[in-house]
Amino acid sequence: MARLYIGNLPHETAENELQAWIELHGFKVDTVQVIRDLDTGSSRGFAFVELPEVTHAKEAVDALNGQKMEGHDLRVSEARPLPLKGEGRQAGGTRTPKKRAS
Repeated sequence: MARLYIGNLPHETAENELQAWIELHGFKVDTVQVIRDLDTGSSRGFAFVELPEVTHAKEAVDALNGQKMEGHDLRVSEARPLPLKGEGRQAGGTRTPKKRAS
């Protein structure tokens, strides 16, 4: 299975529209998740897609990257795995305070 990141999506794109677009390009889609803003619920312009029959993501990336969807040139790449808590991410959403200029 390949997991893809798809960026530069039109903000009006729904999961079923993205799935249909990918299937139109010859790929079977397992799941689609358009990432939405927590406050407004509107799309943030990117999504994650799982393709069950693709063993190497490069095949799908080569076929889909740069293709147009509603006038947008999509950016497609292999999705990076999420780091586990404590691996390169700060827990609790805290940030290191910035030093003030004197």
